[in-house]
Amino acid sequence: MSQIRQISKAIRSTATLWILTAFIYPFFMLLCGQILFPFQANASLITNSQGTVIGSALIGQPFAGEQYFWSRPSTTNYSTADPKNDQAGILKTGVSGASNLAPSNPALLERIQGKDDSDPSKKIVGDLTRLQNSGVQATADLVYTSASSLDPHITLEGAKAQIARVAQARGVETNQLETLIIQNIDGRFLGIFGEPGVNVLKLNLALDVLKPAS
Repeated sequence: MSQIRQISKAIRSTATLWILTAFIYPFFMLLCGQILFPFQANASLITNSQGTVIGSALIGQPFAGEQYFWSRPSTTNYSTADPKNDQAGILKTGVSGASNLAPSNPALLERIQGKDDSDPSKKIVGDLTRLQNSGVQATADLVYTSASSLDPHITLEGAKAQIARVAQARGVETNQLETLIIQNIDGRFLGIFGEPGVNVLKLNLALDVLKPAS
């Protein structure tokens, strides 16, 4: 009888823990997230003035126009991947991560410095060359990719280095852009972890509604 009692006790304990951990706890955390942190719990989605979702505050996006602040380079460009020609399988696998290329690797140097070719259609303009051609003082985050390649932030120095270029393209005062950058700084996590950074998507979204000073 004692063995049957022990088996029954084990079954009840297992069932109780299963209900607690598989149903009650997840539901409680889901409820807390939706009530206390709805923005973070729903992927930190960012919308434009029309209410259309244009991205997430957690995922970086590439910007190429002179009228926008540029993000840091990425080995994973979800925004530009072509579903009909996704040979790298980016959209299929959802891969992320750094290139893991050594500083002396020719592929890394080619991406940073570019590659000359007699055929103009095959010429590769490196990230460093692009920055120099636009009069931007290169910073590490504007040249090298992040560990995840999804980093939505650039450093405060990286943002300030682009002020003159964006101001000229937009016809706005540099002090307006300096103020805009300060307004879009994300501080350290809990005030102590990491470094302050500027969310490029938020900054460019605010930039689109900025009016030139009279």
